[in-house]
Amino acid sequence: MTKHKAMRMPISDVSSDLTVEVGTASFALHKFPLVSRIGRIRKLLIDAKDSKISRINLSSVPGGAQTFEIAAKFCYGMNLEITQSNVANLRCAASFLEMTEEYAEKNLEARTEAYLKENVLPSISNSISVLHCCESLLPIAEEINLVNRIISSIANNACKEQLTSGLSKLERNFSTKTVPIVEPETPSDWWGKSLTVLSLDFFQRVISTVKTKGLKQEMIGRILINYAQNSLQGLVIREPQLGKGGFFEMEQQKKQRTIIETIVNLLPTMSRKGTIPIAFLSSLLKSAITASVSTACRSDLERRIGLQLDQAILEDILIPANSNGNNHSSIYDMDSIQRIFSMFLNLDEDDDDHDNNRLRDESDMIYDFDSPGSPKQRSILKVSKLMDSYLTEVALDSNLTPSKFTALAELLPDHARVVGDGLYRAVDIFLKVHPNIKDSERYRLCKTIDSQKLSQEACSHAAQNERLPVQMAVQVLYFEQIRLRNAMNGSSSHNQFFFGSTNGQFPQRSGSGAGSGCISPKDNYACVRRENRELKLEVARMRMRLTDLEKDHVSMKQELVKTHPANRLFKSFTKKLSKLNALFRLRPFGGKTNSESRLMLPKRRRHSVS
Repeated sequence: MTKHKAMRMPISDVSSDLTVEVGTASFALHKFPLVSRIGRIRKLLIDAKDSKISRINLSSVPGGAQTFEIAAKFCYGMNLEITQSNVANLRCAASFLEMTEEYAEKNLEARTEAYLKENVLPSISNSISVLHCCESLLPIAEEINLVNRIISSIANNACKEQLTSGLSKLERNFSTKTVPIVEPETPSDWWGKSLTVLSLDFFQRVISTVKTKGLKQEMIGRILINYAQNSLQGLVIREPQLGKGGFFEMEQQKKQRTIIETIVNLLPTMSRKGTIPIAFLSSLLKSAITASVSTACRSDLERRIGLQLDQAILEDILIPANSNGNNHSSIYDMDSIQRIFSMFLNLDEDDDDHDNNRLRDESDMIYDFDSPGSPKQRSILKVSKLMDSYLTEVALDSNLTPSKFTALAELLPDHARVVGDGLYRAVDIFLKVHPNIKDSERYRLCKTIDSQKLSQEACSHAAQNERLPVQMAVQVLYFEQIRLRNAMNGSSSHNQFFFGSTNGQFPQRSGSGAGSGCISPKDNYACVRRENRELKLEVARMRMRLTDLEKDHVSMKQELVKTHPANRLFKSFTKKLSKLNALFRLRPFGGKTNSESRLMLPKRRRHSVS
């Protein structure tokens, strides 16, 4: 519908001699007041072949008819009210209409510039509001350099506020006043929440500028998290298993992909100190997989999660797989998790310290790199528990292949797991959910379990577990007998002597200068000889007690074979145990019991005895 407006000079008896069309609106005006301030209209009238021209078209005026109406009233000398909501429109319109000082003093361009300098550019919130208005005024807002000026003012004011906030905290900390002044502290990133109104392009430019100006990484991280939560909240992407959606779903996915890739590019420098919470990185990775982001973006997120993996919980690493409608694919993205764990295990301990050009704390220096209690070892222990929890969860997936499960279980080094119960539980669940896997796969999967690290309860369960290969059951019994023999001979005192106190305290290193006494070679030799004599006595006592235990064990087996219906199986099992006992007698005390010396028996399918 066409809108007709008639604007007249204060002298009412002067008729209109020029009609200006702006979009669907037309204004009945007068040439003289317009050409006195608007250079564009003056040039149009001069260049016109018809000297009696009475109609011109200015459809491309920034801000449309409403902005032109304010500019026309200004030409007639009416009161001009400039606000945050219209200053960007008026500034761009003044440039388009050429309302400069060349045609009149204190013209519209000068008036809007004065308002920007006094009321907009000094304030972060006002600058963000006007910058938001500039989004609908492109490209002219860029051409007159309005956008860059506002973005620079936001960055400068943000850094000034950061410095002022830091100085205020120092004054409060070192204040000599006896009565503290209780004032509500304004968050230093309060203005970052206002950035959510900006388009992705303007937001990216603001963050890039404040980064170059020196804004703290922590603050940038909080701003990015807030923007991501607001911008991605309304985007609902169709689940991959539901099939391909229509045009709207494709556009939504494309928009989500662009937002995620932009935010990932703006994330602060990677660090193990955790400037970005791992929960947010995990959520971003899950959204990234759904939106099918680029490989580089996904790898960046995986590496960031790997850097902070020791701070993660199970929910953070349960990354759903993009099945693309395939009902036989795994529920979780095992490949992504394997890459994340591999990145953590391949980290260099000194990465952060090298980046920050500073030495490690003295408390860290008293430990060897991989010694018990060292910072890296503590992190690996946390990650090993996380790994076992993850394996227990994904073992319930019936579509998960044994090769992927085994590859992930084998990923951690031997020293990462102090107790193997978590891994044993995960393997047992996997075998229960996947009863039809090949014997070779079952055997390889069970090889990941270190029988020496199982608790007594886990050993008892494993010895009776029909899902495990018979080799592992024998292996568990073997190491359980060794543990029982050591316990009965009071070996805990010797373990304490060799491995330190059981309360978690470790002997101080000799180079630390504390707690290290000067022992002469003669005293040291005498001490070693005394310990050797004690060990020989312990070995003799152990052999005597072992003989008694073996007699009791043989009698118990004979009674079980007589009373149990499955005599053949127990007779076969007894023969293996007899061979095992013979091996005990030949095996020297204190010999290696690691994976290289585990007893490997011929593969044999176990059958239920219940």
